[in-house]
Amino acid sequence: MATIPITKRGAEKLKAELHKLKTVERPWVIGAIAEARAQGDLSENAEYDAAKDRQGFIEGRIQEIEGKLSACQIIDPADLHADGKVVFGATVELEDEESGTRVKYQIVGVDEADLKLGLINIGSPIARALIGKAEGDSAEVQAPGGIKHYEIIAVSYV
Repeated sequence: MATIPITKRGAEKLKAELHKLKTVERPWVIGAIAEARAQGDLSENAEYDAAKDRQGFIEGRIQEIEGKLSACQIIDPADLHADGKVVFGATVELEDEESGTRVKYQIVGVDEADLKLGLINIGSPIARALIGKAEGDSAEVQAPGGIKHYEIIAVSYV
């Protein structure tokens, strides 16, 4: 299995979710199943069916997170020494060459991407266009609305 890049913050977030699933959600659903089972006939017990469905979801998510954590490569952007180049974990300030609008993004893993927080997926068109470029370079991005041109204003590793 290939390694999955993830920032230190993203790995901590996954570990916290895994901990909650194992220590809070799993025991709760086990209790809900026991309570529903105590009510008698399981064939017509909606609470039992819902609890079993929830248990399946929780166990599946635990396996998914454990798999991701075992295959991930944790990258701390503060430890990067990329000589000003855009790499995974870098925070990039861009200026739209047409409108002059400035935006700031950090390039992160798939599980941590959140555009509202300025976190873009390494596989997104804009991240792929930026990787390997440096401050002062231009990047051409194939966006849903057409081709956009951005100038890289600043690259930082925080």
